[in-house]
Amino acid sequence: MVFASLVFLYLFLPLNLAFYYASKNEVWRNLVLVVFSLFFYAWGEPIWISLLLASTLFDYSVARVIARVRGTGWARVALVASLGVNLGLLGTFKYAGFVVDTVNGLAGTQLSAPGFALPIGISFYTFQSISYVIDVYRGEVVAQRSYLKFLMFVSLFHQLVAGPIVRYSHIASEIDHRTETLSDFSAGITRLCIGLFKKVVIANVAGELVKRYLDADVGRLTVGEGWFGLACYTLQIYFDFSGYSDMAIGLGWMFGFHYHENFAHPYVARSVTEFWRRWHISLSTFFRDYVYIPLGGKERWPYRNLFIVWGLTGLWHGASWNFVLWGLYYGLFIALERLALRRVLERLPRLLQHAWLLLVVMLGWALFYFTDLHRLGAFLRLVFGLSGAALVGPDLAGVLREHVFWLGMAVALCTPVAHALRKRFEARPNALALAANLVIVLVATALLVGKSYNPFIYFRF
Repeated sequence: MVFASLVFLYLFLPLNLAFYYASKNEVWRNLVLVVFSLFFYAWGEPIWISLLLASTLFDYSVARVIARVRGTGWARVALVASLGVNLGLLGTFKYAGFVVDTVNGLAGTQLSAPGFALPIGISFYTFQSISYVIDVYRGEVVAQRSYLKFLMFVSLFHQLVAGPIVRYSHIASEIDHRTETLSDFSAGITRLCIGLFKKVVIANVAGELVKRYLDADVGRLTVGEGWFGLACYTLQIYFDFSGYSDMAIGLGWMFGFHYHENFAHPYVARSVTEFWRRWHISLSTFFRDYVYIPLGGKERWPYRNLFIVWGLTGLWHGASWNFVLWGLYYGLFIALERLALRRVLERLPRLLQHAWLLLVVMLGWALFYFTDLHRLGAFLRLVFGLSGAALVGPDLAGVLREHVFWLGMAVALCTPVAHALRKRFEARPNALALAANLVIVLVATALLVGKSYNPFIYFRF
C-alpha cells in the first residue's frame, strides 16, 4: 500500500484514526498502531511479516541482554550477534543475487542465483533496529522493556517501507508517553497534503516524462531530449522521496510522533558536501554516526573512511554496480572538495556555484537511473554531444510549451520559498489552509483515478 492511493486516503487512514482516537488509553492506542501497521505492510507482501516480527523480537531480546550485562564481554558478543543477524538477513535477501551474478561474470561460472524476493522496506527497518541496539550498547538509550512498544517503533507504517530512518532516541519519550494535540493534528494534515501534492502533481508527471525519454532508444534522442529527461528525473526523485517524507512526518504528527526532517531543499546547495547535508538526512547521519566516525572519521584514515562510507551508501540503494559507482562518484567529489575544490568554488559567483552543483547532481542521477552500464555509457555520450545526435528537435519544444507552468512550479517548490509558505500554513491553521488542503486532496484524487503509474521510487530500497 502506498500513501498516494485512494485505498489509503479514503479507507485505511480514516479507519486507523477512528480506532486510534476511540481508544481511551495508550496501551490500546499502541496496539491499534501495531495492528494497522502490520496490515499496511501485509497489503503488498504478507509473507514477509514473519521476517519483520522475527527480526524485531531478536533485536528486542538482544538489547535486553546487553542492558543486563553492559560492561562485560557478553555485551559485545550480543552486539556482534545482532549486527551479524541483521546484516546477514539484509545481505541474503538484497545482495545474494548480485554477488552470484558478479562471481559468474568474473569467473565464468554458472552458479544459480537465489530467487529471493526483496522484502519491502528491509533496508530502512534493518538500519532502525541496528541503530537501536548500538545505542543501547553505548548507553545512549535505555532498552525498551515492552516488546509491543519496540515493535511499534520498528513497524510504524508512517516510515516503515520507505523511511525516513527514524532512530529510537528521537522518539523514545513519545513511544513511552505522547500527547496528541489539535495543533499538531492540523499541521500533520497540512504536511500530509503537501507531500501528496509533491508526489501526485509533480513526481508522477515528471515520471511519465522520464519514461518517455530515459527509457527510449538512446540512439533516437536529441541532446536536448537527453538533458530534459535527466532534468525530469532530477525533479521526480526529489519530489517522490521528499513528498513521501513529508507525508510520513505529517502522519507522525497526527498520532503524536515528531520525526526529524529528511530534506532541506537540497537543490539550492552550492557544494556536494552541502547537498548531502540537505538530502536524505536520516541516511547521511546514520552512516556518519555508525560507520564513518567508528572507522576513525577525520582523525584516522579520513579518505579511506570516506570512500568506504560512500561505497556502502551506493550499495545500500541497490544491488547493482551502477549504485556503487554512484556512491563512489559522490565520495570522489567530496574528497576533491576537501582537498582544494571547495576553495576554488567559493571564489565563483553564487549562481555559478549552484550551476556546478546541479550539473554534478544531474550526472549523478544518470548513474543512479541506468542499471545497465552499456545504456549508461550511451546516454552519457549523448548528453555530452559525442554520439552525433542532433542538438534539439521539434518534439521537445512542444513538450516544453505544454509543461511550462508545471516546470516553473516544480522549480519554485525546490527553493526555500516553498519551505516558508509551508511553515506559515502549518503554524496558522485557518480557512485558507483548510481550503488549500481540500483542493489538494480533490486534485490528487482526480489524478489518481484510473492512473496505473504511481510508483514510489524508494520502495525498492
